[in-house]
Amino acid sequence: MRLLPEPGPARTLTLGTLVRTVGRGLWLAASALFLTRSVGLTATEVGLGLTVSALVGLLASAPTGYLADRLGPRGTQIGALVAGGVLTAALVTVGSFPAFLVVGAATALADAADRGARGALIAGSVPADQRVRTRAYLRATTNVGISVGAVLAGFAIALDTRAGYVALILTAAGTYLAAAAVFTRLPAIAPAPVPAHGPRLIALRDRPFLAFTVLDGLMSMHFSLLNIALPLWIAGHTRAPAWVISALLLVNTGMVVLFQVRAARGTESLSGAGRAARRAGVAIAVACVLFAAAAGDLPTGAAIALLVCGALAHVIGELWHSAAGWGISFGLAPEHAHGQYQGAYSMGFELGRMLAPAVVTTLAIGWGVPGWLLLGGLFLLLGALVPMVVRWAARTRVAGPAADPVTVG
Repeated sequence: MRLLPEPGPARTLTLGTLVRTVGRGLWLAASALFLTRSVGLTATEVGLGLTVSALVGLLASAPTGYLADRLGPRGTQIGALVAGGVLTAALVTVGSFPAFLVVGAATALADAADRGARGALIAGSVPADQRVRTRAYLRATTNVGISVGAVLAGFAIALDTRAGYVALILTAAGTYLAAAAVFTRLPAIAPAPVPAHGPRLIALRDRPFLAFTVLDGLMSMHFSLLNIALPLWIAGHTRAPAWVISALLLVNTGMVVLFQVRAARGTESLSGAGRAARRAGVAIAVACVLFAAAAGDLPTGAAIALLVCGALAHVIGELWHSAAGWGISFGLAPEHAHGQYQGAYSMGFELGRMLAPAVVTTLAIGWGVPGWLLLGGLFLLLGALVPMVVRWAARTRVAGPAADPVTVG
């Protein structure tokens, strides 16, 4: 497999993404420690602030995507990255919970604009049959960048000083500005024309697309299985040693880097993407069963084997789920509205991210084995529903001259 896409816009997008996600990895690895140990916030305040930021990001996703359509996606993304860099740097001035809320909410707005513009930028820079493949490269690159950033953050964490944390945050801010500079190498994309009549935010009126967004968002709760539910499950309900948690995360990251592009094959069409979503539901359901089976008095070796098999099933489902979402979100979006449709699509992920901690811990940890089986059944059902919703959405787009997603569905 190629480690980078062919020279051109796709490669520029990949390099810019790598730079940006190294900074993201720096921040993710050390943010909680900085906010609690250096700023002095409580864990409850940090959690509440992140929840508020996630809600702001969810509500702003479609409107900022519309902005990318109207102003042009390249300029919007560059502006969002510059704003994100400035706001990240501003975190070093935060000294209270209200200040953290303000900076966090503003950063969430910049991130929402970045997400919507990114999808429209891919749609405008890359041929239609290469969009899903490009998103696959970007996701693999994201995993590499975040991993590198997390490793680099370890030096600041080891120092555990304010100076170390401040240096880390300013470095993260610099990566956003560097990524913006990389994206200036992309060709300019003309703003989409304003519709002559009708509502502007058509994505929020497209009922089948919104139904898909909700299903996909609920399916995305599976990401929290690996980083929230499974560590607690391994530590408290199995005989597997604690180091298995890190090993499973490495398996996941490596598989995404190596196989995300390959897993995206065939999802460029709506029908192929719908089938991939159904397969993803099956794979993640199998993973839940395997994780549940590792509990109890099983010997350590057997528990580790079941957990590894479960992690492999999970990451296969994750690869299919991601590719399916890209194929469907690009395939259902009108050419003049990719920004707002990609912004609306990201609302589902934000919804899943908000719900997942409570859902997966309540079911998997609170209910134990029955909860894992219930989660498996939920993911199986969600995956099975996606092809039906996609067929519904496709019918609204071929119903004739009136088949505007605003009026049909």
